[in-house]
Amino acid sequence: VQLQAFGGGLVQPGGSPTLSCAASGNISGINVMGWYRQAPGKQRELVAIITRGGITNSADSVKGRFTISRDNAKNTVYLQMNILKPEDTAVYYCYAEKTNWHYWGPGTQVTVSS
Repeated sequence: VQLQAFGGGLVQPGGSPTLSCAASGNISGINVMGWYRQAPGKQRELVAIITRGGITNSADSVKGRFTISRDNAKNTVYLQMNILKPEDTAVYYCYAEKTNWHYWGPGTQVTVSS
């Protein structure tokens, strides 16, 4: 499974960018897709995940601001980010999961700064 993310970059506080991530390769059996992030000097943390059936889970720090969605036909997951804050600055990693297998994208930098 290969994961390719799009979006990110430099965003002003309060901005609303969208990240997307497309899965390719042996995608059969992928259930969970989503996003994690890692800020400088911190551990990687969950941002939001979504199952193939549309069940979601997200970090408290992004609830009400970020929305995860998924297009199963396109094998793509999206992260709509709203009201971005400087503390959202991090490398965002796309994630996919099959039973007993975890896959990570290369990461895309999101920097929130004026």
